[in-house]
Amino acid sequence: MPVSLDSTLSWKSATGDDEAMLESLQPNILKGHTREFLTLLFLKFQNAGDAASLLSELATDGIVPPLMKSAIRHLEEVAAFNSKGVKGTPYVGVGLTADGYRALGIPEHGWPSDPSVRRGMTNNETVATLGDPDVDGWEGHFLQKMDAVILVGDQLAETRDIAERRVRDMIASRPSIVILGEQTGNGLHNRNGDGIEHFGYVDGRSQPIFLDEDLVSEKLREDGTTNWDAGFGLGRVLVSDAAAPDPQTQFGSYFVFRKLEQDVRKFKTQEAAFATSLGLAGDTAERAGAMLVGRFEDGTPLTIQSADGAHSPVQNDFTYDSDPEGGKCPFFAHIRKMNPRGSGGFETVERERLHIMARRGQTYGVRTDDPNDGKLNNKPTHGVGLLFMAFNSSLVDQFEFVQKNWANNAGFPSTPSGRAAGLDLVIGHGKRPDVECPLGWGADSSGATHHRTVDAVPQAVTMMGGEYFFMPSLAFLQALA
Repeated sequence: MPVSLDSTLSWKSATGDDEAMLESLQPNILKGHTREFLTLLFLKFQNAGDAASLLSELATDGIVPPLMKSAIRHLEEVAAFNSKGVKGTPYVGVGLTADGYRALGIPEHGWPSDPSVRRGMTNNETVATLGDPDVDGWEGHFLQKMDAVILVGDQLAETRDIAERRVRDMIASRPSIVILGEQTGNGLHNRNGDGIEHFGYVDGRSQPIFLDEDLVSEKLREDGTTNWDAGFGLGRVLVSDAAAPDPQTQFGSYFVFRKLEQDVRKFKTQEAAFATSLGLAGDTAERAGAMLVGRFEDGTPLTIQSADGAHSPVQNDFTYDSDPEGGKCPFFAHIRKMNPRGSGGFETVERERLHIMARRGQTYGVRTDDPNDGKLNNKPTHGVGLLFMAFNSSLVDQFEFVQKNWANNAGFPSTPSGRAAGLDLVIGHGKRPDVECPLGWGADSSGATHHRTVDAVPQAVTMMGGEYFFMPSLAFLQALA
């Protein structure tokens, strides 16, 4: 039976085409791979034979086990760790640009078909679509035409380093392959052990779930799925690999990489000024930051309660049905803009869900301060940020749609009053109109005394460069030998 892209999958009972798909799929797509320490190497190919032999060696059994593993092996390792504490192996992933397929000599009918990956992120049309800064201001290696990216990550720096050295040795033995640049990431956590981004907020909680076993865990170990269905069909992330030996059972995914630098001091200073402009002080001042993000720093959703504290577990089982006027969580809040949970007003819930992507981001940069200490003068102004990474089945309908039509669009979501909601004040690009904020949590829309219009906070996130890739099947890489 063909792989069903319309539903979630039970990996433990997968047979036939489903099992074959998992055996050839790269890890980190259907389920995030532990990668507290991560290195990305961006490559240029100058000889098709050398490039093919490198990629094949990464994915093929030899005298020693291959560096790359399958999705099914990753899931088996996770199960072994959870049941017996057996540590898994590092993550190694490979992505190719359209130029990479050309450099390998792959016929064009075997290239990824998404028009965005064929254009690339530096293309003028893409820059305009995303509202990105001028390419001339990007970091140097993102200005060059790259062919591939190799990701190496693990829970420990030591094991990541060992795997990375093997990859670098393979590259060094092929002088025609050039490392154009590299990026490194390392996890950042709060006192509760939850992953956070550099502004200090819990990040990565709201993710689409593709595996039945993970849905069961969400119901039993997290806050459930009564209000928000976290399960998404495989078709939101998988794409048939046209260049693989058997495209019916061998899949890949479109991979977005963007380096986003965060001026933490600027954001936290403006966050404090935002609180002052709303008359929020003392214990209520934290609500100003929650209005910008949609969650308090500990991950508590603002639409659920007016103060932090609901962080064990960090909640995801909610919608905005009880907050149609934005009196609890403003319409411009980052998480409400990026996942309206059926409240966007322009599409059905089912259509909205088609735009959700699997995010696999990683923070970068070293902090010497406590991100949640409430201080301003010790916060970094540069050198830290997010390595944004996400898997999509359609760059046009997922990543680009969300950035253009949700984050950058002051008119999204629709509001009962008809007033523009405002840009996403965390990652939105473009002119930032004033925003309307509730003065009290749960304030209704009747009367000016319940709301106040204030200046939007200025942009504190800068796009430093990035690219689109396709993460092909292991079968494709192995067949390059």
